Amino acid sequence: MTLVKHELKQGKLSLIIWTGSIGLLLAVCIFLFPEMKGQMEDVSNVFSSMGSFTDAFGMDRLNFGTLTGFYAIECGNVLGLGGAFFASLCAAGILSKEERERTAEFLLSHPVSRVRMITEKLISVFVQITAMNLAVYAISAACITFVGEDIPWKELNLLHSAYYLLQIELMGICFGISAFMRRGSAGAGLGIAAMMYFLNLVANITESAEFLKYLTPFGYCEGADIITDGSLDGGKIVIGMAAGAAGILAGYVKYTRKDIQ
Repeated sequence: MTLVKHELKQGKLSLIIWTGSIGLLLAVCIFLFPEMKGQMEDVSNVFSSMGSFTDAFGMDRLNFGTLTGFYAIECGNVLGLGGAFFASLCAAGILSKEERERTAEFLLSHPVSRVRMITEKLISVFVQITAMNLAVYAISAACITFVGEDIPWKELNLLHSAYYLLQIELMGICFGISAFMRRGSAGAGLGIAAMMYFLNLVANITESAEFLKYLTPFGYCEGADIITDGSLDGGKIVIGMAAGAAGILAGYVKYTRKDIQ
């Protein structure tokens, strides 16, 4: 697992920065809640009558006066976008960077098969994403306790599980794309994450576009749906995990046959 350790060492600073940034933003949101809780009823009434904006974020189905409603919207957007960008960036450059940095020939000259190399790189990305999610989860739970609120364990677990699965799906898709890239791939990773986010907004606003929820991982991370139903949408998750697995498979097939330059 030498390559796993090497990749984790290389990505340590990025992991710390992204985890610290997402954790800090979540902490700020949670610390704001007690100060704003008394005003949230009026805010909920305002948000529930904002037409398409309300539909886009499902704010007509959540009560901002409760921690779960506030957390699902405010903290959910932070964790959703931040986590998606982090996972996409990690995976999108994990294979292409060897050609970009001119280290592919050195790496492939060692007695290590391409399959093993790809596998260890994939494991390193998975470990980084998992570590970030565990740290952010712990920060959220600690901050909720610190402000004197009861931790809604079921809702917290469901929301964080959904966003973790979202990141795993994007990891698989961007990992596959990385195998086809030769130089820069950060833009592709960020672009895919942003596109998936906006596809979900369109699906929320337009009934005729609801099918898009099956194409974007944000479709099964909708805070309003999770809090209202008390569960995750298994069908959408299966489709999402299949898309991620297809991306990983495509990455293996392409990179094992690729003419490295």
